[in-house]
Amino acid sequence: MPHRTLILGLESSCDDTAAAVVLNGRHILSNIISSQNDLHHRFGGIVPEIASRRHLEMINPVIDEALAKGGVTFGELEGIAVSHGPGLVGSLLVGVATAKALSFALDLPLIAVNHIEGHIYANFLTGAAIIFPILCLVVSGGHTSLIYMRDHGELSVIGRTRDDAAGEVFDKVARALSLGFPGGPAIEKLAQCGDPSAFSFPRALMSEEGKLDFSFSGLKTAVLNFMRREKEKGSVKMEDLAAAFQEAVVDVLVEKTTLALRQYPARQLLLAGGVAANSELRRRMRRRMVEEGVEFISPPPQLCTDNGAMIGAAGYYALRRGRLASPTLNAVSTLALESV
Repeated sequence: MPHRTLILGLESSCDDTAAAVVLNGRHILSNIISSQNDLHHRFGGIVPEIASRRHLEMINPVIDEALAKGGVTFGELEGIAVSHGPGLVGSLLVGVATAKALSFALDLPLIAVNHIEGHIYANFLTGAAIIFPILCLVVSGGHTSLIYMRDHGELSVIGRTRDDAAGEVFDKVARALSLGFPGGPAIEKLAQCGDPSAFSFPRALMSEEGKLDFSFSGLKTAVLNFMRREKEKGSVKMEDLAAAFQEAVVDVLVEKTTLALRQYPARQLLLAGGVAANSELRRRMRRRMVEEGVEFISPPPQLCTDNGAMIGAAGYYALRRGRLASPTLNAVSTLALESV
């Protein structure tokens, strides 16, 4: 393996078209993201057909920009890494087809990366020394998972969402509050001016069976029903509602993670996924980890959302282990993390 290993990471699992050049799995030379937020804003959510068409338009320009900004040519690359699931199948296919074409044309290894695995590896780009075993909480629009990782390629999903993921509930509540899309940042901003103790919403910590799993559908229903009742009675302060809702989500995430650490001891907790950019979650989780004597690591907000750098980082470690994909690689919308 060359000392200087450059990986091109491609990510198109949802609505962001992203490409990045990563050096030795730890250093970002470039990280280009073309966002589609403006396209989907008026629909209040992602429209898959629109997303895949925009990926087709943007994937080549984004790759060109990533190479140019990184000061790298195609001839210097050692591998092409791509997210092949889970996600929107039409969006994933754009990235997978592009990666396969580049791999064939350049005679480079093709590396398939699970999108959730990529989020975990965003933490390897922070400069922190990662010491196994680790526990990682991945919180995004489609996933809320607790993952115990013994080493590269050795991981177990020990907790997952039973229904709505945390990020999905943020989006749905934000839509009901007419805050637009994406909902997480809008609710966080509104909550900063609110009183989280103004209202009390349920926290689903569940029974012994599946006690490390998550459930947010009850919270979502409680908030939406409360809003309907309050509209009939009169006005309600939206800032307080947002703060109380956010507090309920964060409470569950922190408590479940703490419970997991007591069952699966680890020296470090990694936070990942789009919701990991939430400042209240980061503040509360950091405080609790200090109490538990566990080091808390989280990527900067720009690496929490979908990006090519995290795919490039995960791809580097997969390449080191010889985990390569065949030319028949396909997109898998429901790809399980256990497939890693």
